[in-house]
Amino acid sequence: MNRTFAAGTALTLLGLMGYGIGLAEPYPGRAFSVTGVMIGLTLAAVGSDFGRGDGE
Repeated sequence: MNRTFAAGTALTLLGLMGYGIGLAEPYPGRAFSVTGVMIGLTLAAVGSDFGRGDGE
């Protein structure tokens, strides 16, 4: 597994958990969880091997 993809997946999951916690109990800085999800999805997309045409 690519490190960039793994980091993106982890950041996305952490951001989603932070967003869910923020829905239940508002806390300062909870908007950063949405930023974490956006950055995580970007890293996961950049780090994935999908569509590169490696012939596998």
